[in-house]
Amino acid sequence: MAGIEKGRAVYNMHCYFCHGYSGDAKTVASSYLDPPPRDFTNTDPAALGREKMQIVVHQGKPGTAMMGFAAKLDEAEIAAVVDFIRVSFMINRVENTRYHIEANGWFDFSRYENAFPFVSGELAIDSDSLIESQQQGLRLFLATCLTCHEGRSEHQAALRLESRAVSFPRDGYSHRGVAVDAVTTATPYARHDAAPHVDNLTTLEKQGELLFQGNCAFCHAADGTGKNWIGSFLASHPRNLTDTGGMGDMTSARLRGVIVNGLEGTTMPAWKSVLTVEQIDAVVAYVMRVFVRKTNE
Repeated sequence: MAGIEKGRAVYNMHCYFCHGYSGDAKTVASSYLDPPPRDFTNTDPAALGREKMQIVVHQGKPGTAMMGFAAKLDEAEIAAVVDFIRVSFMINRVENTRYHIEANGWFDFSRYENAFPFVSGELAIDSDSLIESQQQGLRLFLATCLTCHEGRSEHQAALRLESRAVSFPRDGYSHRGVAVDAVTTATPYARHDAAPHVDNLTTLEKQGELLFQGNCAFCHAADGTGKNWIGSFLASHPRNLTDTGGMGDMTSARLRGVIVNGLEGTTMPAWKSVLTVEQIDAVVAYVMRVFVRKTNE
């Protein structure tokens, strides 16, 4: 039991963001990743052995967002988290400990009680009529819970964020005096989701801009700083492409190598199986022109 609890602690610290608190990979991060994180609740333990899992946790998995944890976890911690995953999710298929507990910093959790119906989906966030306590609960939901909980809509088939970080509500949403502006009221991360405007980009650099903003900006932020919500959440943090110190000696060849092969021991995956050589060249051209050269000017 002690080993399982040790593994649970490791899992809750490092793994839940992509694989989900109970191993089912039903996370916002999962909706952005291709291939998606593994759903352990639908994985046959006989088909995925303990030793192979330990190797993946230790080394990472090329071509995916699964990074290696050899630099962060020792062998005992890797063994413990693998055993926790196998016993809890793959064999017994039980729920993990709840997130909203005192041990995780959720003191006096009852103060959010009026928001619970919007979290569970019992009440839609665009309900036509709400009494005063429900309106107060909606304000709480929009101010705190929406970071992680999508909520339910009566007038949309689904409420999903496509290209916007989950740290702020959808643009233009308002409900009877509860106005939400994604740029001005949400979080300090919002400003990093604005792409820089650069004149006279070449055809190659324009192609790179589309590829960077459609792929790389999820972690590195649209402005290249890595200071958006996802980038700030990840450990290790994505490289700040505008940092003079970190990017001062960056070359196109070195940058291309990192994009192609990824960077071991970090959250930077290899893109060689995702982007073509020409597309990688375009991303390199854009990053060097807009972030690196601008930084060094």
